[in-house]
Amino acid sequence: MEDLASLLFSLLLISLPLLSTSQSLTDDSSALFTFKSALATRTRSLDSWTSTNYPCTTWVGVNCSSTFNGPRIFQLRLPGTGLSGAIPLSTISNLTSLKVLSLRYNLITSPLPDDLSLHRNITEMYLNNNKFTGPIPTVLSSLLSLQKLDLSSNNFSGAISISLNNLTQLKYLLLQYNDFSGTLPQELNLPNLQQFNISYNSNLSGPIPPSLTKFPASAFIGTKLCGGPLGPCQFGPPPSSSGSKRLSAGVIVGIVIASVVAVAVLIFLLVILFRKGQNDDQTAKTKQPETTLVIGPSTVMQPELAQIQSDTAQAVPVAVPTTNRKFVFFRKGEVKRFDLEALLRASAEVLGKGTYGTTYKAILESGEMVAVKRVMKTYLSEREFREKVERVGELEHRNIVPLLAYYNSKDERLLVYDFMPMGSLSAVLHGNRGSGQTPLNWETRANIALAVSRGLHHIHSAGPTFSHGNIKSSNVLLTTSYEARLSDHGLFSFVSTTSPTSRVAGYRAPEITDPKKISQKADVYSYGVLVLELLTGKAPAQALLSEEGVDLPRWVQSVVQEDSTGEVFDMDLVRYQSAGEDMMQLLQVAVDCTVQFPDQRPNISEVVMRIEEIVKNGEVSPSGESETE
Repeated sequence: MEDLASLLFSLLLISLPLLSTSQSLTDDSSALFTFKSALATRTRSLDSWTSTNYPCTTWVGVNCSSTFNGPRIFQLRLPGTGLSGAIPLSTISNLTSLKVLSLRYNLITSPLPDDLSLHRNITEMYLNNNKFTGPIPTVLSSLLSLQKLDLSSNNFSGAISISLNNLTQLKYLLLQYNDFSGTLPQELNLPNLQQFNISYNSNLSGPIPPSLTKFPASAFIGTKLCGGPLGPCQFGPPPSSSGSKRLSAGVIVGIVIASVVAVAVLIFLLVILFRKGQNDDQTAKTKQPETTLVIGPSTVMQPELAQIQSDTAQAVPVAVPTTNRKFVFFRKGEVKRFDLEALLRASAEVLGKGTYGTTYKAILESGEMVAVKRVMKTYLSEREFREKVERVGELEHRNIVPLLAYYNSKDERLLVYDFMPMGSLSAVLHGNRGSGQTPLNWETRANIALAVSRGLHHIHSAGPTFSHGNIKSSNVLLTTSYEARLSDHGLFSFVSTTSPTSRVAGYRAPEITDPKKISQKADVYSYGVLVLELLTGKAPAQALLSEEGVDLPRWVQSVVQEDSTGEVFDMDLVRYQSAGEDMMQLLQVAVDCTVQFPDQRPNISEVVMRIEEIVKNGEVSPSGESETE
C-alpha cells in the first residue's frame, strides 16, 4: 500500500508542471482573445488568432519563450494593425511573462489599464503614434525594469512628473509630438538614459534639467525650453524703448552705407569677371586640348565647363583623355558589343547630373544606346578604383541596372550601363501630367516597390559591408514594361564627397552625417522614404532641384495621427478602393523602414517577404521571380 501511495505521489509531482504549463498558456491565449474582441481592427491582421491555432507559432505578433512552467508569451508586437478603442483590464496585464509590448501606429485611446503595473518585468513599451490623451499614466512609473519607452506622436498633455525618476533602468524615453505643458522638473535624473526627445511640445517652457543638457538641440526644438544646447535662458528685463529707438536709427544708417559700398564693390567685380570671361573665350577658340577625344559634336568642351540641367536631353560633347586607354568589360562570356573608339565616336545627350557624376545617353553608330556616367572627381588610385568598381560590377540581378564596362585612367573615369528607355521613377511620378503621360496605377507601384526591394536585397546579401548608399526615385530606372531597376549602387564607396548633398537629404537616414559611412539599415530608411513617395505621390524634401517637397516620414505620421489615413495616398490611387487594405499594409512597411532608430528597422529580407505577401494577397502580378534573390 505504501508503494502504491509513493507511486501516485510521484506521478502527481510529474504532472504538476504539465498542468501548470497548459493553464499558463491558456491564460495568455484567453487574455489575448479578450483583448482582440474589445478593440476593433480595420485589417485582417489578427485572423490567425483562433482557438484551433497554437499561439506561439501561428498567431501574428506573438512570440513565446520557455520558462520553468513551459512556454509563455513574452513579446506582443502589433504595429499598424488598425486597432482602435481602449485596452480593457485583465488582458495585457494577464500576460505575466511579457517583456516587449509594441502597439505603435494604431488608433488606441486612453486610458491605459491600471493593472499594467503588474508587469514588473516588462523592458520595452512602444505606444507611439496612437490617440492617447491626458497626463502620462502614473502606472508607468511603477514598471521598474522598463528600458525603452516611446510615447511620441500622441495627445498626452499635462506636466512631466518627477515620478519618472523611478525608472532607473530607462535608456530610451521619447515624448516628442505631444501636448505636454509646464516645466521639466529640475530634479529629473535618469542615470542610464541614452536617447531622449521631447521636441514639438509647444507649451513646455523653462530651463532644461541639468541631467538632460547632454542631449542635442534637436531633442528640444519646437518648445519654449532654454538652457543647455538651446543656449542660455533670458530672464532679464527687455531694454528700454528709448534706447531701442536710438540704436535702431544708428543701425539703419550703417546698413544704408554698407549697402551702397557693397553694391559698388559687386559692380566692380562683375566688370572684371566679364572681361576675364571674354579673354578666356578667345583663348579657348585658339587653343584646343591635345589629349582629348570627343563624344558627339566636334566642338570640344572641357568637363568642368559643361552646363548640366537635370531631366534635359540636349546634345553635349564629352571630352575624354586619350592617354592610358583601358576599357574593361564585365559579363566575360558575352560578345563585346562596342569598343572604346565606337563609344568616343558616339553622339551624346545629357540625361542629368546626379550625386556622383553626370550621365549621358550615348547613341553608337550601330544605333545601340548605352548610358555613360562620367564619375566626379575621386582621389583613389587607378588600382583602388578598379578594385572597387569591379566589386560593383559583379552584382548581377534583374532588378539592378547592369554595369557593362568601365574606363579607368588617372584623369577620367567612365561607367557604361544598359540604357533604360523609360527614364527614372522620379520623372514618371513627378513629370508633367498635362503632357499626356498616364499616372502609375496601384499594380505598377506595388510591383516597383517589390522590384526595388529585391534588387536591394541582392546587394545586401553580397555581404554585411555591401550597401547601395544612394537610394532615391531618380536612381530607380524603368524598362518599357515599367519593371524597376536600381542604378548607382555602390558608387558612394569610391567617389570623393565630403558632405551630404541636398539632392539626397530627403532620403538620408537621420543617423547619417558622413555620406561615406553608409549602412544597410540606412539603405532601408531610404527605401522606406521611396515607398512613401510611391504611395503619396509627394517628393521628399529637397529631392527636386527646386527644393520643393515635404519631410515624408513626419508628414505621414502627422496625417495618420489625425486619423486621416485616406488623405495620405496619391489622388491617382484613391480610386483603387478594392486595394485599400493592401495600400495600408504597404504604408506600414514604409513606416517601419523609416523609424528613427536603426535597430528598430527591419532587414531588407523581411521587407521583401512582407511585400511579396501583399502582392500575392492583392493578386498583383509580380515583376520578377518569387525568390528574394
